[in-house]
Amino acid sequence: MNASRLHLVPVRSREAKDFVRTWHRHHPAPAGQIFAVGAADEEGTLRAVAIVGRPVARHLDDGMTLEVTRTASDGTRNANSLLYGASWRAAKALGYRRLITYTQEGESGASLRGAGWQLLAERSPRPGWHTASRPRADHGNDHTLRFLWQAP
Repeated sequence: MNASRLHLVPVRSREAKDFVRTWHRHHPAPAGQIFAVGAADEEGTLRAVAIVGRPVARHLDDGMTLEVTRTASDGTRNANSLLYGASWRAAKALGYRRLITYTQEGESGASLRGAGWQLLAERSPRPGWHTASRPRADHGNDHTLRFLWQAP
């Protein structure tokens, strides 16, 4: 699929979450969202989605920051870069001043760099969220080094 033939499309919450369930490598669909945007080919087939919501980290949830909580693609070249750029333009149009996302160790960040995003920080692996007073299951991404990125 040639990325120059992709175009942006609105995506409803359920459709975006279903797409993530089908195509995302290691995370389920997020619980909530502010908006979602998709990339479709010339025939109108959805090739990738980005879901944008409130920041997962409470200390970043200042009312002016959003987070790209998921992107998923069927492997179409440059689709995620298109969506990262569109997500930032949409967030700015809604009055937000900052858009962030995370990658995990082993992910190149090429789509983010292609969209002009900057790497801000490296986050140490979390030991998990389980405590004796509040038992929680491992979601498969604990103990993983993460990287924080910010839109230009």
